[in-house]
Amino acid sequence: MKRGVIWIALTILMVISLVLASCSTSTTTNLSPTTTTTITTTSTATGTIQTSTTSTSVVTNAITTTSTGNWWDSLGTPQDGGTLTIRDSADPVIFDPYAGEALPTIESAWMERLFGANWTVDPAVFAYQIDFIPNDYVGGMLATSWAFTDPSTLVVNLRPNVYWQNIAPANGRQFVAADVVDHYDRVYGLGGMTISPNYTSGETNGLASVTATDKYTVVFKYTTSSPEVILETLQAVAGPGGDIENPEGVQLWGNLNDWHHAIGTGPFILTDFVDQSSATLVKNPNYWGHDEHYPQNQLPYINKLNVLIINSTPTAEAAFRTGKIDAMNTIPTTDGQNIANSNSEITQLLIPLGNTNTIDMRNDVKPFNDIRVRQALQMAIDLTTIAKTYYSGTCSPDPSSIVSNYMTGWGFPYDQWPASLQAQYAYNPTQAKALLATAGYPNGFTTDCVASTAADLTLLQIVQSEFASIGVTMSIRAMDPVSWQAYCWGSRSEDQMGMRGSGALGHSYQPSRQLIGFEYSFVADYENVNDPVYQAMVNKALAETSVDAFKQDVSAVCQYVTQQQYVLSLLQPDVSDVYWPWLKGYSGQAEAISEAGAGAQLLGFFCSRFWIDQNLK
Repeated sequence: MKRGVIWIALTILMVISLVLASCSTSTTTNLSPTTTTTITTTSTATGTIQTSTTSTSVVTNAITTTSTGNWWDSLGTPQDGGTLTIRDSADPVIFDPYAGEALPTIESAWMERLFGANWTVDPAVFAYQIDFIPNDYVGGMLATSWAFTDPSTLVVNLRPNVYWQNIAPANGRQFVAADVVDHYDRVYGLGGMTISPNYTSGETNGLASVTATDKYTVVFKYTTSSPEVILETLQAVAGPGGDIENPEGVQLWGNLNDWHHAIGTGPFILTDFVDQSSATLVKNPNYWGHDEHYPQNQLPYINKLNVLIINSTPTAEAAFRTGKIDAMNTIPTTDGQNIANSNSEITQLLIPLGNTNTIDMRNDVKPFNDIRVRQALQMAIDLTTIAKTYYSGTCSPDPSSIVSNYMTGWGFPYDQWPASLQAQYAYNPTQAKALLATAGYPNGFTTDCVASTAADLTLLQIVQSEFASIGVTMSIRAMDPVSWQAYCWGSRSEDQMGMRGSGALGHSYQPSRQLIGFEYSFVADYENVNDPVYQAMVNKALAETSVDAFKQDVSAVCQYVTQQQYVLSLLQPDVSDVYWPWLKGYSGQAEAISEAGAGAQLLGFFCSRFWIDQNLK
């Protein structure tokens, strides 16, 4: 779900060697454990297998007082205490992983998952500004190590020193492998349980069973033989399906929908929640986590995490300007620039959204079941002018396939499209009219678009005007996001076109999850694409046992979707992140403070590692 200019430097892997260069430090004599994770790639007859191993050693740098040669030296020495205040634009409505993944939540502040980010990675190498975390940059959260014993079997080793928060009915007991089994059985309908109606079988990517072989070992068995697909499924941060809930709480209350029943293993404890207003969380005094930068430091650094629920962006920006909010993300680029210009202390980051805008057509009804009509509508849209004028030149004018052009090493980026395919997306109203005439619509036609109010309705009106120039009259009917989803996703009631808050192309989350977007059985395929060629290509990709072969298949699927033009590709605009200098560690991480839609899925992980410089504040 749900971003990155800095992360484009991902390919500059040589920086890693500089980061690891040793320099002088000043230390105390305190001894503390540090954990090192090594990922080994092995080629086998069935493909490439990645193995992660973790080793623990004793170090003497209990408090670093001079330069260590690490990127985090510039942040200064971490301080305990203080309050971190962030803004959430959507009211959290989910407090239980079973309740779904597409609606707002803050549950990752107190619940944790197996995998997270690697806090030692230099932001100049990978800044975690997109939802997708490539395997090279995944870190263990509740897991310490993981390995494939065969392409369909993943063995995960858990941390032995994790405890549930000291809240009844968990009462601070130790977290064990059986808890992982209970979670996946409950959410994904395994072990005789009923799958959550908020998930689809395609989202599990063939998870067949989860078994605890001992207190700290969990074995995941899949029907697929693709290590890449399996790891993507378990590492997904696009939804709360990975957050592990307390089984005693589920047994006692039946579900955890009431916020008073929030229990987890995470760094923060939810102490208060006021609907449409705020959430208050305090540090978990018995949290297992330590700072990977300074292993002697127990996390979290901050004493309190305040989440202010402010739907109005201008209102939130006013609070930020006065220092009442420490960081904000996904605000309009012009707003971010104005805020940064008003105070030289404020840092602004320009980060592409995690998807492109699209207008989605019913592929099963006339006139949109004719590819010539879809091509004509695309040619009627002047993407270059929209990028230059509407977005003031802050975003790329290039259209996208399923996978974002910004996801380096994946998909089918625009600069690889052949000239003939690029021409199908280029502004050409003359050719558009000719295509409509050939398709039997020499005088155009009349259509309608049901749009979510979360979508860019101003952009939609621009497209409406451009359609009119080729004889296509499109009316616009706006609905609130909940009603729109029920109307388009639930009842499939839209008869022509739709536009949602997040488009169907240009995604930057797990590629294996992206592939199911146009499957006929997928809940969000309200375009009603029913293409056996597409389905066969997706099935082939998900069955690959080689990571390289999977990547090639993903690229082929993206190329096919681009050729078929199921939806109209618009642009992937930038948004702004802004933050005050006293917030240390923040670099625009996509899942750190708040996200449109599902919420920040690594809220606890990142916010427990951020710290407040009280001298600056």
